[in-house]
Amino acid sequence: MQTNRGGPTPPIAFGDGEVRDHLRTPRVDVDDATRAALRATGAAVTDTSTTVAEASRDWWPLAMIWALDAQVAARASVVVTPHDTAEVQAVLRLCNDARIPVTAAAGRSGVCGASVPVFGGVLLDLTAIRGIVSVDQTSLTVDVRAGTFGDVFEDELRAEHGVTCGHWPQSMALSTVGGWVACRGAGQMSTRYGKIEDIVEGLDVVLADGTLIHTGGAPRAAVGPDLNQVFLGSEGTLGIVVGARLRAHHLPRSEVRGAFAFTSFEVGLDTMRRIIQRGATPAVLRLYDATEADRSYQTGAAHLLLMLDEGDGHITEATRRIVDEECTVAGADLAEVGFVEQWLGHRNDVSALEALISRGLVVDTMEISGPWRALPQIYARTTEAIRGVEHTMVVSAHQSHSYLDGGCLYFTFAGRPPADGREPYYRAVWDAGQRAVLAAGGALSHHHGVGLNRARFVPEALGAGFGVLQAVKDALDPNGILNPGKLGLGNPFGELAWP
Repeated sequence: MQTNRGGPTPPIAFGDGEVRDHLRTPRVDVDDATRAALRATGAAVTDTSTTVAEASRDWWPLAMIWALDAQVAARASVVVTPHDTAEVQAVLRLCNDARIPVTAAAGRSGVCGASVPVFGGVLLDLTAIRGIVSVDQTSLTVDVRAGTFGDVFEDELRAEHGVTCGHWPQSMALSTVGGWVACRGAGQMSTRYGKIEDIVEGLDVVLADGTLIHTGGAPRAAVGPDLNQVFLGSEGTLGIVVGARLRAHHLPRSEVRGAFAFTSFEVGLDTMRRIIQRGATPAVLRLYDATEADRSYQTGAAHLLLMLDEGDGHITEATRRIVDEECTVAGADLAEVGFVEQWLGHRNDVSALEALISRGLVVDTMEISGPWRALPQIYARTTEAIRGVEHTMVVSAHQSHSYLDGGCLYFTFAGRPPADGREPYYRAVWDAGQRAVLAAGGALSHHHGVGLNRARFVPEALGAGFGVLQAVKDALDPNGILNPGKLGLGNPFGELAWP
């Protein structure tokens, strides 16, 4: 798939006919007078049907199925594109006074429907607020605007400043810095560099009433709670992130690689735990179950562990020795180290999703996290639950992010239900899989966020803490205009017909 460098890449072509809404929800229109007022802020305002339809969707696989029938989940009334923070402030002040919902979007690479404007109103396109503001070579921090696309950002950091932030999601060319923050994203090298919440030092956020605040900005601080964490993962429901200060690293000078074959997924997981708990943090440590390993690497019944580390040579060599020792103790066999290069060559390829959905399959991924003690049980129960849903063809998993206390399991499923059963099948798989995860002691999401797709599970996942989240929402956005319908939060615009 050819990506649109520095701009959003459509996930799939719309089917024939006029694009219409799939969800039956109340729609807030933006009248002519308000459109004129929005233009007076200096922001661009667009209401052409093709632009609005395209801007109102993301890479949610279920919505890609709807797109084949010329549908989006829901459409905005207008797309508003501010060029700087002051224009964002002015737009939000206007919409807050007029009680118009505002849904922030940029790369629109999310896979859970988080940037869908469920109740119409304004789609706030942040892609014009882009570029690196400054790089502190001594402190190794980077100030960057939220609409900056990941590949453009990283290329400039490396070429012009000799540093990296180390955040490399599969959606690198599709996603923006603000999107990483909004969904609490993880890059493929997070075991070395951390998830985005570990990389963020400070944020610039516009609140619903147009107030601009700056959070964080120090290496560590004890000035009350860390306000960065209020907005990280909030998916545009508590404020609009317009800028971030991120921690950076010098470019790595050394790299080591390895590949190992295990006879069981559980033994592979325990080996990963021992590696991490000895203090080694290889940038990449990925364990594929036999189904997934054979599909990608033709390894038969083996469960495949790939390792790559980068950085200072003394550290990478120590990491390599620890990995080798623990894999040997576990009885793993050496596998082709070329598998690491094969993974590197395809790690950002997202073309398969469109091809499979266009052929009538229902496919998706479900990433979660859990403690080491629970991960084997989560793996067994969740694959069994998804496999038990009628029309499932295959379910597999890999472990892709590791911490001292646990890691991330990433489930992939594919099914072929009848055409009129695609949506019920999709919902049944997510119900079975997510509830199996929660029952076995896992977390609802690791880095894809919540959006619409997981909204129904949030009260169950947070328990009494859900009321705290709702109270924060009510305090920061009392009129409920920011991305209503997401995270399972209440909103003043009406009920969702789905989910």
